[in-house]
Amino acid sequence: MRYIIHFALLFSLCSTQAFANGTQQVELIVFRQDNASLPVSQLAPDQWAQGATLITNQLQRSTQLDYLAKKLTPDSGYEVLLHQTWLQHSQDATAKVAVMAGPARFEHYPVEGSLTFSLARNNKVQLDLWFNQFNPDHTLLSSERFKHRATVANDQVTFIDHYPFGALIRIQPQRTQASPTPNRANHAEDFE
Repeated sequence: MRYIIHFALLFSLCSTQAFANGTQQVELIVFRQDNASLPVSQLAPDQWAQGATLITNQLQRSTQLDYLAKKLTPDSGYEVLLHQTWLQHSQDATAKVAVMAGPARFEHYPVEGSLTFSLARNNKVQLDLWFNQFNPDHTLLSSERFKHRATVANDQVTFIDHYPFGALIRIQPQRTQASPTPNRANHAEDFE
């Protein structure tokens, strides 16, 4: 009996490590609700990425949650600010990526910020996003901040509410393809 308990513990540790090492596909939709604003007394910092990994073109993937993004219309009281999908590589159980949307103006973007991940069966995600307005000379006029922590289960869309902002996020572990199995004929035991 003691060996079964040890085996179960070893199995759970190994499976958690399997989630920590590898690749995940992350999809993020960030939106504004009711056209409301949440101004802060400070502008977005110049070092907003703070050492986060930039999402390169090679890591970007096509979005899969378009059916949800299409429901977030101005007629329904929503405005989609960011919708991105990317591959997230991690060698340990943590990762930090920088996200941005819109044209750059003096190294700031209309939407900019970072996501910090603690990857496991139930992922811990911290969003730290800035929504910027610019002067005609392209300097920052004002900023709004969306900072929130959430637990995100694998393969499920999670809603994060921080009025007037909201986010939908899904993290999908990418399974490596096993070596192909030889093609075998159907046997009677396959149908029982």
